[in-house]
Amino acid sequence: MPRMSRRTVLRTMAATGAAAAVPSLLTACSGSSSGGDVSNAGKKLAAWPEYKAAPGAKPDLAPTDSGVQAGYTSYPADLTTAVKRTPGDGSTIRVMSVTFGTPPKPAAQNQYWRAVEKALGVKIEFTVIPQADYQKKMATVMAGEAEALPDIINMFSGYVLPREAQFVQKRAQDLTPYLSGAAIQDYPNLAGIPTPAWRDMGRIGGHLYGIPLERPVTGSTLWLNQDMFADAGMKDAWGSQDFASVAKKATHGKSFALGAAKGSLFCNAIHSAAHRSPQGWGIDKEGTFLPNYTDERYKAAVAFQSQLRKNGSYHPDATSMSSPDLTTLFLNGTVGSMQNGFGAYTSLYPDSKGLLTPAPAVPYSVDGTPGGAVAARRSFGYTILKKAKKERIEMLLRVLDYLAAPFGSKEWELLQYGVEGVHFTRAKDGSPQRNALGEVENITNLPFRYLAEGPQVLFVAGRPEAVRALHAWQQKVVPVTIRNASFGLVSRTDVAQGATLRALMDDTVTAVVAGRSSMADLDAAVKKWRSQGGDRMAEEFAKEHAANS
Repeated sequence: MPRMSRRTVLRTMAATGAAAAVPSLLTACSGSSSGGDVSNAGKKLAAWPEYKAAPGAKPDLAPTDSGVQAGYTSYPADLTTAVKRTPGDGSTIRVMSVTFGTPPKPAAQNQYWRAVEKALGVKIEFTVIPQADYQKKMATVMAGEAEALPDIINMFSGYVLPREAQFVQKRAQDLTPYLSGAAIQDYPNLAGIPTPAWRDMGRIGGHLYGIPLERPVTGSTLWLNQDMFADAGMKDAWGSQDFASVAKKATHGKSFALGAAKGSLFCNAIHSAAHRSPQGWGIDKEGTFLPNYTDERYKAAVAFQSQLRKNGSYHPDATSMSSPDLTTLFLNGTVGSMQNGFGAYTSLYPDSKGLLTPAPAVPYSVDGTPGGAVAARRSFGYTILKKAKKERIEMLLRVLDYLAAPFGSKEWELLQYGVEGVHFTRAKDGSPQRNALGEVENITNLPFRYLAEGPQVLFVAGRPEAVRALHAWQQKVVPVTIRNASFGLVSRTDVAQGATLRALMDDTVTAVVAGRSSMADLDAAVKKWRSQGGDRMAEEFAKEHAANS
């Protein structure tokens, strides 16, 4: 079987940011006796930044107000200029970000680094933290002296950081005067970040402290090896039993229809959404918060997954496999599906060329009820600034405004591909094609994308049919996405005990599907979850929701 390179796997992970979604603590922290009051309840709330789309290329496939992304079947022939003047003042800025790539070459040897510095008008000292080290490094940074903080920090949402909101409130610049309401119009590319991204980032104590990294409505997605599933009888519209039959038929020899990575609960998000269960938290018309764990549809999804496992449809290493290894097995045909973020398409289509045709699965129905899909948190982390004088903050915001340039701009092309003739050449259709140097010096290994970023669009170089298929898929799926009602809200109990209680439930669900525990054990775990904090979380989220409505 073809072997996948480490670079290919890392590039796929970089496209999605992270294989597993863990809520950001900017919106999941609350005050305690040893820190500031970061709750929004009872506070005067800063107005969300006034949205105004930044000028960019006209899409070939129109976006919708509900969240279907703009689609581009070809690369824009005439690029716009999104920034009228060099944003920097010649000073040095220190930045820090998570990375899913390999360590970048030093600035003196890195032409991409130097080109971005020149465009920004600053010298950049970039601390790049591998995903695996991020939590430990951030704990050190948060415990350090204020003077030692970098000027710009990416707060990655992939890990729970203790007392994160209190740290941000105490050490980061309050950006409310610069970004709230019409003030953001001084930074037109930041103003182009859609309002849902700000809402899902949330406020702290009623104020704005961050700039969100926008993500589309469609979140965790079941990516299929289209030919494998089609050969096994996949239908355009299918029910849960159709899905089970196709998965069983597609599994034979050393090939398995369903792949899963450690921590994904056998891709539980996909199946619970198809069963129309709340994703984390739901909310009723009276404002009562309803946890997924107590919902009968959630339990039905776990039982369905257990049956899929009994049928032999899952890869046997589903409870221990890493996300990079799962990606490798998907690309070489060992597994026919995997759960990943929707954004994985940007790497899956080019990386699978000559191997398979990837396709996002349409949710199956359950007992005649159309299936749902996972809605993403619209903010994949956020960026904070070290406290500084007004002139310094305004300069840093101009730098971030450049980094948030939209698709179809000269600035976006520089950030995404580097310098033409140095890092990329152009294909016949005009789209940039990275050369050998561009595969080493790029935005994955030097991740400016995790400091600020313009709205994401649908585009696959040289693959107009893929863009059309993805746009059509979103038109079907966006209307049935199920949003976690706790996004953008605060719960004291979730901060203190949420991670531990989630681990209890994750371990139990995994054990039930794996056949090590029973559905009765799941009921017992739910009871424990509720008594040890789940019910209090529901009350706190409801109070916060009422304050933010």
